[in-house]
Amino acid sequence: MKTSLTRTQWALIVILAFAAAPYVIRLGASSLWDSNEAFYAETPREMIESQDYINPTFNFRPRLNKPPLSYWMVVPFYKSLGISEAVERLAIACGAMIIIATAYGLGHVVFSVEAGLLAAIGLAAAPRFLMFSRRIMIDVYLAMFMTLALLMFMLAERRPDRRRLFLILMYTFIGLGVMTKGPVAMVLPIAALVIYLAVYRQFNRLRELMPATGLVIVAAIVLPWYVSIYYQHGWSHIETFILKDNLSRYTQQLWGPRRGFFFYVPVMFGDFFPWSLFLIPCSWLAARRIWTGKGQPGSQARSSVLLAIWIIVIVAFFSFSKSKEDLYILPIYPAAAALVGGALASFIGGKPDRKTLLRLTTLMLAALIAAAGVVILYLFSIRIQPYELAGARLAALLNRPRSAVLATAITLAACNWMFVLWTLPDFERFKPVHSACEVITSLAGPDALAGYYKTAYPSMVFYLRRPIFEYYEQGAIEAAFSSGKEIFCMMTAVEYEGIKARLPAQTRLLASYPIFQVKLKSILERVELPQVVLISNKGGTTSTQ
Repeated sequence: MKTSLTRTQWALIVILAFAAAPYVIRLGASSLWDSNEAFYAETPREMIESQDYINPTFNFRPRLNKPPLSYWMVVPFYKSLGISEAVERLAIACGAMIIIATAYGLGHVVFSVEAGLLAAIGLAAAPRFLMFSRRIMIDVYLAMFMTLALLMFMLAERRPDRRRLFLILMYTFIGLGVMTKGPVAMVLPIAALVIYLAVYRQFNRLRELMPATGLVIVAAIVLPWYVSIYYQHGWSHIETFILKDNLSRYTQQLWGPRRGFFFYVPVMFGDFFPWSLFLIPCSWLAARRIWTGKGQPGSQARSSVLLAIWIIVIVAFFSFSKSKEDLYILPIYPAAAALVGGALASFIGGKPDRKTLLRLTTLMLAALIAAAGVVILYLFSIRIQPYELAGARLAALLNRPRSAVLATAITLAACNWMFVLWTLPDFERFKPVHSACEVITSLAGPDALAGYYKTAYPSMVFYLRRPIFEYYEQGAIEAAFSSGKEIFCMMTAVEYEGIKARLPAQTRLLASYPIFQVKLKSILERVELPQVVLISNKGGTTSTQ
């Protein structure tokens, strides 16, 4: 029997379309982000150039620190639409759209159609999720496969008559996740499901998960590539990936600032703001359901507990890791969105058991958004040229408290539109690589060497279509400029001042570019922007941007 959509549901669909549109517009309006995006834009291009899809390379050197699926996902887009930033980002946007759809699926399956739509709107309107979906290929696809696996388990619980089909799909998505970023895509979903069964003392149901079948499915997806790598290179590359890029990163701090155990608490709050505030009442409700033992397998009560367990397991796992990055917990946000969507749907529906708690949360949300508007206006409303970004003044919309959830979603979606249409294109003046590579291309001969010194601009290889050097020792850069070859090098102005006396006399400054200083103290004190310079031993006209 068909049921027609209600006016509320139609309104939510329109808002969802408005919130989702920024994910696919003006994808080519900004150059690549260094450093992560460069790897997932250039490696597929090199695969196509070399016709080798088994051995990924970056900068024309082996890059076997990750499985290749995230590169493979971009290849058909490049072959169909051409090689460009926009096409690479279209591949990411497709993954983001599937994640948003998965948030809808989780909210719908666990709660209601309205909850699913609110979950999708909340995730689509979250500014940080939009930013991730414009630059981070591998983590978006990892989150996509992991949350699709979660959705398949939810469907298996709700539809016992089709359990086998949904579990086969679940293990398929787990296998694809492993081919995206390694064993973590299998360890975390299985851990969440086992803990979920343990909470309700149902270990006898482990056999229902078809573990032997699942292992065969995952192995069938993963092993062919690993066997091929072993056949070509032996065990060394596989050992390096498993031990160095997985275990070592987890047990040792290999890079970046030292981050404490509770690093992910503010990350979760900020990345999913403002909806993260609603996780507080949602957590309280989930804890109450565990305490009372309410619900049968597949019920709303138990399914919402599983969503909470999913979030806790992922955050706890990475909290114990010595190396921490905010993107590691991206797979929690569809589950968080589903929980929030369910809470908001009950709030809008006026259910008395949650109404008071959610009203207080909404009031707190309005106050924080107003405070955020005040801070943004203070930081960016004064017209100091180095820090002025187009569209920043329009963030004043945030200083008007929104008591209605839908008004908040529309406001955030509108801010995302401003970010995509004005702020991102305007930010290009703080991204020097594309402009510098145009200068290099106009001057460099076929045998010229180009690269960077004591900085990180790997996207140069994408724009130059040639290998680049990466020097971090003073002796290496001195030797390069003494080699007699044409050299084009990017470095900070500070480094150039310190080293130019040691470089050959014919070295000259070709261009200088400002880079954005993302430090609150520097913004407050209106510190002059640092500069990156392009130098060469070949003539040119000095320019400053």
